[in-house]
Amino acid sequence: MSDTGEEWQVARRRKGTARKPKTLKVCSNSTCSQEPLDVRKTVQRIKDTVSELKCEEFWQEWKEQMLAALSKPPDQLTGSTDGTLSQQLECVCYGLGSFSSCVSARYQLAMLLLLLDAGQIPLKDCSIYDPAFSSGEEDVLRELGVTVLTENEEGKRLATKPTLFYLMHCGNALYNNLLWKNWSTQCLPLVIIIGNSFIGMSERTIEREFKRDYSYITQAVSVCEERQLPCPSRLIDVFSDTAVITFPTSGLNGLPQSTWAEPPEPQYQHCPDLEIIRNETRS
Repeated sequence: MSDTGEEWQVARRRKGTARKPKTLKVCSNSTCSQEPLDVRKTVQRIKDTVSELKCEEFWQEWKEQMLAALSKPPDQLTGSTDGTLSQQLECVCYGLGSFSSCVSARYQLAMLLLLLDAGQIPLKDCSIYDPAFSSGEEDVLRELGVTVLTENEEGKRLATKPTLFYLMHCGNALYNNLLWKNWSTQCLPLVIIIGNSFIGMSERTIEREFKRDYSYITQAVSVCEERQLPCPSRLIDVFSDTAVITFPTSGLNGLPQSTWAEPPEPQYQHCPDLEIIRNETRS
């Protein structure tokens, strides 16, 4: 059901058409953003969605796939010799969207909360940012217990400990920026991504343009491990084309040393439609 009381049906993509990554979710009702958000009711709605997803068969496979990705040996994820990796994990979520007005974003937030619980990641150790968030939505997130970031990092977050990055249907540049910031054999093994399949990204884009604009994703495709996550047909626009992506040390060490030497920061001069909000555009 939608928040307006009308029946919600997820539109399905026609075969052969690519889904555009989510950039900014806006309310379909123009009065929605003008009305104050009922924090208590919104929190309860999210908790109800969590309960709904927890009963879905596909949730169990999501849980198992994520836990498998987190249970890496010590040579791939440092500091896990005592088996208490989950206590050291943190989480970063970008590009969630306006979950008070967008059903897809609410389901994605509910899934994030389930994953945090399954991975034993404390809510306070989950940092969330999206320029789409209203002040009311930020209050909802704080009420749920997560940390709301105030700066647009453009995905350029350095992983200093094992970190789960939850990037549902975000633009390619956000992933490319994240890889650039962690472009070393020391940092990439600490990065665990739940988000768009890198293979899917490359298949939906002209090869020469993809290599030119998203060079870090292009190089990562050959060395990362993807675990495709299931998606029921009724939630195709919420969880489609999602994978757990990790970066095993063995694959990274197979690349020539020149791969890691002074990686240039992405500029995207040839990308008029970047599908992320740049930091300099904010007031």
